[in-house]
Amino acid sequence: MYRYDEFDSAFVLERVAEFRDQVARRLNGELTEDQFKPLRLMNGVYLQLHAYMLRVAIPYGVLSSRQLRKLAYIARRYDRDYGHFTTRQNIQFNWIKLAEMPDILAELAEVEMHAIQTSGNCIRNVTADHFAGAAADEVIDPRPYAEILRQWSSLHPEFTFLPRKFKIAVTGSPHDRAAIQVHDIGLEAKRDSAGRVRFAVWVGGGQGRTPMIAKKIRDDLPESELLAYCEAILRVYNLEGRRDNKYKARIKILVHEKGLDDLADDVELEFASIRGKSLDLPAAEIAKIEAYFAPPPFDELPASSAIYDVAVRTDPEFAAFARQNLAPHKINGYSIVTISLKPIGAPPGDATSAQMEAIADIAARYSFDEIRVTHEQNLVLPHVRLDDLPVVYAMLASTGLATPNAGLVTDIIACPGLDYCSLANARSIPVAQRISERFADSSRQSDIGELKIKISGCINACGHHHVGHIGILGVDRKGEEFYQITLGGSADENCAIGEIVGPGFSADQIVDAIEQIVATYLELRDSPRERFIDVYRRVGVKPFQESLYVNA
Repeated sequence: MYRYDEFDSAFVLERVAEFRDQVARRLNGELTEDQFKPLRLMNGVYLQLHAYMLRVAIPYGVLSSRQLRKLAYIARRYDRDYGHFTTRQNIQFNWIKLAEMPDILAELAEVEMHAIQTSGNCIRNVTADHFAGAAADEVIDPRPYAEILRQWSSLHPEFTFLPRKFKIAVTGSPHDRAAIQVHDIGLEAKRDSAGRVRFAVWVGGGQGRTPMIAKKIRDDLPESELLAYCEAILRVYNLEGRRDNKYKARIKILVHEKGLDDLADDVELEFASIRGKSLDLPAAEIAKIEAYFAPPPFDELPASSAIYDVAVRTDPEFAAFARQNLAPHKINGYSIVTISLKPIGAPPGDATSAQMEAIADIAARYSFDEIRVTHEQNLVLPHVRLDDLPVVYAMLASTGLATPNAGLVTDIIACPGLDYCSLANARSIPVAQRISERFADSSRQSDIGELKIKISGCINACGHHHVGHIGILGVDRKGEEFYQITLGGSADENCAIGEIVGPGFSADQIVDAIEQIVATYLELRDSPRERFIDVYRRVGVKPFQESLYVNA
């Protein structure tokens, strides 16, 4: 895990002191809200429907137990005893008093955390595969490159005031768990035939009002040229991106309007002008950052575990958890554990202070002190011995964190929606809760299999509904909440934007509509192994439309 150097620490503490003064001036009336707004946004502070919200950065989704305990303390001391993990691998506190914001930022600085660049028209928190450094299919650990990008982008003088926010994601596995194709820049680290690190570079992805899949602009970028090439892309965007219309200000619109070939030509010209200069990424610097992410001291273990095997055979609840919430690890005798923050009927992505502290304790004892935040609003213990899984499961179960639904119909992504957000048109959380309750039966979930439902309360798509197998978008229709359904979206290496099936459904109808879609899928699949997304790609939208509308 990366540790702050002297520059990092001084930089964060200076920002806390600066913001403390700005908050004091706002509270005593020296600054109006309009004057204060750009200052608070630089520090991750939003004004929501009912209170100020603080968004804390969790770079590439990596936390230590010490950091998670601090987040638990903040939730208990300053908020309403919980935090909300987001689709950007961050955490939000929704009920913070403005006067206490500087104190919270000072608390975060004590554990090498901050809220810088979690809002505003800048390069946002760099995200990465939440299984990084652990996944059996990993080619290259993306975390060192995500950290390099974080350092490079923090208060970059050219890119502090971009046309709009800018998002970068990095993966090092052929199976994309970082959703790189719906980012402004998506990076896939890989190796060439000689074993050298190269990057496939995707540009112009995004969701929101105009969802678009990124296009590959380079397939073999050398490791040393990573920063220079990213800088070239951002320079072109900063110069040519729309500033007259915020809805058309993202780089995806520039790619669409200019065309990938012309954009690529401009990027290559800009790249040539800076290539080989100060933006080269020296091998020594890469090695220095990689050292922070050296593998923990794994034990030499057999590939199987008698303790684990006995628990699977004798405990059906543990067996269900193991089947759904464990993933293969690259080291024999270890597993990756997904902790679902989607218990039946609860708001997706929320964790109480007690739960955060429990996870911190488990991570410190059983996972080399590491926790990961996923863009699907769950947490991960990346390195757990197979022998330890039964006791880890028992500890998770004792605090309500052992729901065996990772990747299933109740593992729903949802934005805060109209319950919190001033931009939302409709509520997301209650819809997610009701769908979760409708499909609560674990055997039914298992029979349905992998199914990703994602819900947004407005067109900004913070719930990633465009890339849900089933996407739900809340809209306002003459003062009433209606929900539009899309089908066939995907955020992995086979990225796709979902297709609208037809007219929306009322708040009273939407759960029944989802159940009808699931029932149609079960009728259409060739075998229990055929996933929802595979059936959709085979038969298309028409059978689902007929089941929803023609036979209604």
